[in-house]
Amino acid sequence: MEFVIQDWHWLAFGMLLVMAEVFIPSFTIFWFGLGAVIVAAVLWLVPDFAFSWQLVLWALFSSLFAALWFRFFKPLMVDRTKAGIAREAISGESGQVIKVPEPGGRGVVRFTTPLLGDDEWDFICDSEVALGDRVHVKDVSGNTLIVEKRS
Repeated sequence: MEFVIQDWHWLAFGMLLVMAEVFIPSFTIFWFGLGAVIVAAVLWLVPDFAFSWQLVLWALFSSLFAALWFRFFKPLMVDRTKAGIAREAISGESGQVIKVPEPGGRGVVRFTTPLLGDDEWDFICDSEVALGDRVHVKDVSGNTLIVEKRS
């Protein structure tokens, strides 16, 4: 007795791969599952399709879907916001000194619009600053800003 792969075998295999994507969220396995579903549809239309050609068709469709996904569609879904990236989100922002730093201490700068949820931040500055001076953010060190005096 010879075992013959039928269309529902490919359909079940494809559905298992698609469901596996839930547990392995790489969005790659999905395309191999979709390729198996396509092979199931072809096998349903052409029942005497050779198994070797079924495998070739599955590999072609899976590769094609994965390549299209990674080449064209995934780049459109990249998050280009600066949320969660403190350095890039506040670098270059300008504020006003409201507390002058003591020697070896930190001062406080206030921004007109809140940066990362707060409008007042502790800061460190290499040069001397006075009350009311404008400074701009160079970098972030933990919860402290590293600023430069605006000329």
